[in-house]
Parts: sequence; structure tokens; C-alpha cells
Amino acid sequence: MFTPLAGRTVIVTGGSKGIGRGIARRFGAAGLNVLIVALRLEEAAAAAAEIGPNASAFAADVADPEACAAFAAAALDRYGRIDILCANAGIFPAARLDAMTGADFDAVIGTNLKGTFLSAAAVLPAMKAARWGRIVVTSSITGPITGYPGWAHYGASKAGQLGFVRTACLELAPWGITVNAVLPGNIRTEGLDGLGADYLRKMESSIPLKRLGSVEDIAHAALFLASEEAGYITGQTLVVDGGQVLPESLAALEDMAAG
Repeated sequence: MFTPLAGRTVIVTGGSKGIGRGIARRFGAAGLNVLIVALRLEEAAAAAAEIGPNASAFAADVADPEACAAFAAAALDRYGRIDILCANAGIFPAARLDAMTGADFDAVIGTNLKGTFLSAAAVLPAMKAARWGRIVVTSSITGPITGYPGWAHYGASKAGQLGFVRTACLELAPWGITVNAVLPGNIRTEGLDGLGADYLRKMESSIPLKRLGSVEDIAHAALFLASEEAGYITGQTLVVDGGQVLPESLAALEDMAAG
């Protein structure tokens, strides 16, 4: 049995859809106050309404330091404390290197990597004052472990997040603040539904557990890293991918099925 987190406050950036919405929903079910941050207030509000009265919405661009300071101030004003940050906001537009522009690269790095730093910096005063905090970063297997054509900028941003985590955890340890990352594999979100059943089956065939992950799979991992029981874990990465990165070749998957 885990120590209850009810009554604590979590900020979930990019919390209006996909993995972020699943994380916000799971933390809300655990009794936490949840501030959902997203670019569009109406989408954040819809996600908050799904959770109930202990959740609220805020519109902010995590690439903007003033916007990040504003969502931290809103959390303190509404709930009186900031205990957990789930730095989840991210974008993933595809662009091959021969077509990618500097602006394309900057946009992805600005949201995914700089946004992680700015979000963390915004919540530090409250966490340091409390001498307790959890920062959970949503990275990816793409970049830190694997690659995918068209996502060089995305992969760079996700690998960069892990460099941030490993140094930030050292700086923040004296205040009882842990910093960790979850690395999702292929997760079924609303963004995949339009790709068709054949595409989804191909994706599933590359995963030893033979299914796409759910947003709940990532949310459970984030909740664990935010728990009291994970208080001695910091600077670490938790891969949640159904074993996707493990087979050394297609032959390994075929042999697994044959066995």
C-alpha cells in the first residue's frame, strides 16, 4: 500500500490530451489537486471537468518563461502549494533533414526541451520552500534509445531532457526534490486513431507484449515516481514500452512467437 498523496498539488503541462490527459486523470483519481496546463484554455478546461472539482485549467505556452511563472502562481493561488510537476508538454511534427528548417528545429526544442527547463524553474521556489518535490519528465524511447526518420529534432529534444534530468537531480537533492523521466514507447492516443487498423497492427507486431501502450500505463509510472515510496529514486529513467526496444532484430520477434 502506497502512502496517499491526496491533498497534494500536481501541475501537468500538456495535460489536455493524450498522455498528459491520462496522467492528469490518474492523479485526480488519487485525490490530488490538479492544474492542467495547455495552450488552449477550452481544451484544458474540458480535461479538468473530466476529473472533477479538484482540477482546474490554465492556458500557457511552456516555451514562454512568463507563462510558466504565471501557471506556478496560479497553482499557489488556487491550492496553496506545488508538490509535483509532470513536465509532459511536447510537440512532434515530422520533418526530414533535407526539408527541416531552423524554425522547425527551434520550435520542437523550444517546447520539448526548453519548456521542460522553464516549467521546472517555475515550480522550484515552492518546492524548495517545502523541502519536498517531485519532477517527472515525459521523455520518449525515440531519441534516448531509438530513432525514427523525420524526427531528428524530436529525438534530440527527448535525449536532451535526460541530460537535464541527470544534472537537475543533483542540484535539487539538498531540498528533497527528485527528478526522473518516463520514456514511453508506442502509446495509443487519439492521434493514432486516424492511421488505420493496418498501421496499428504493424506497430503492435514490433512489441513483444503485442499491444500498444495505454495512457494509463504511463500515468501509473508517473504516479509511482511522484510517490513517497519513490523518494530514494532520482535522476533515473523508466522505460514503459512493452519490451519494444529489446529485440535485436525481427528474427528475435519471430523466434519469440515460434517458441
